[in-house]
Amino acid sequence: MDEQGGTTPGDERRWNADKVIAIDGPAGSGKSSISKAVARRLGYGYLDTGAAYRALAWHVLERGADTADESAVLAAADDFPLRQGLDADDRRVFVGDAEVTDAIRDPRVSAAVSGVARVLDVRARVNDAFRRMVAEAAFPAVVVEGRDITTVVAPDAPVRILLTASPEVRAARRAGELSEQDVAAVADAIRRRDGADSAVVDFLTAAEGVEVVDSSDLDFDQTIDAVLAVIDRRASDVQRGADRG
Repeated sequence: MDEQGGTTPGDERRWNADKVIAIDGPAGSGKSSISKAVARRLGYGYLDTGAAYRALAWHVLERGADTADESAVLAAADDFPLRQGLDADDRRVFVGDAEVTDAIRDPRVSAAVSGVARVLDVRARVNDAFRRMVAEAAFPAVVVEGRDITTVVAPDAPVRILLTASPEVRAARRAGELSEQDVAAVADAIRRRDGADSAVVDFLTAAEGVEVVDSSDLDFDQTIDAVLAVIDRRASDVQRGADRG
């Protein structure tokens, strides 16, 4: 990744994990829409880490390479001019001069994302880029959502949440987003995506210190309120600790 979107492996620049609201969750859990809404409510930035991996998958495919070829994926990551803002209301994504905001949601890209994300060296480089983006953000904090934010990218963040829902609910929600797609087919796609990704990152089980918000029986606004309640509670805990210190 280059200076426009990230950093290079081994970059030792300091960054402030206290600026991170870390939210992980499986496909269809609603983490993207909830994270954006929370960022807007609080006046924070928002980082969709999945979009970066999707953009890299698109980049690999555009180069005519196979995402199952780790060397090809690493070569693409070395020449990956990603530009991705942190404004929750401006979700455009660019690779070089090409806007790929819509293209990265194409089914062929969705099918290729796991092949990119499973390469550990790629994850390390992309995670470094995420840390740099947060460190340089003009926002007081950034809601960062993805698969390994609570455990790898920002394990020291004061607020770490695993947002989840039952497989049936996640499939129904995702099918609704994808305009009349069959729920059973979407459920199968979610299972396959979760299975592939969980071989690299455990985003289905909350690590120690991570709070679970299960939205299976919550509507959108109730889920936002539940996440905000965790943020408020953790902020109070941090303040009490500072007062005692």
